Amino acid sequence: MQPAVVGRETALTMTITGMRHIPEHVVRRLGQADRVLAYGADIAAVCREFGVSEQAYYRWRNQYRGLKADDPKRLKELERQNGTLKRLLAEAELEKAAREELAEGNV
Repeated sequence: MQPAVVGRETALTMTITGMRHIPEHVVRRLGQADRVLAYGADIAAVCREFGVSEQAYYRWRNQYRGLKADDPKRLKELERQNGTLKRLLAEAELEKAAREELAEGNV
């Protein structure tokens, strides 16, 4: 894992390899882009305004389509909880199998 510093003013995460946009910021930017595009601007102009490549814009579109600004944070928390629950279930299944082995006298 790379060390990171988060800047509140820019909503960017600085890593050793470069800058990363925070998901909440990306979702807000996509909403702004939708509004600008509705007025007839082209995608290249929107990308220049936001300082990202068109490739990044389309990647964001695919990844964050339909999310609200606070959804990425909630999604990340749910994924963390899901991982914890999966780990607990695996440990419980392992203990159950060990108890069954002891009960059968195979150990």
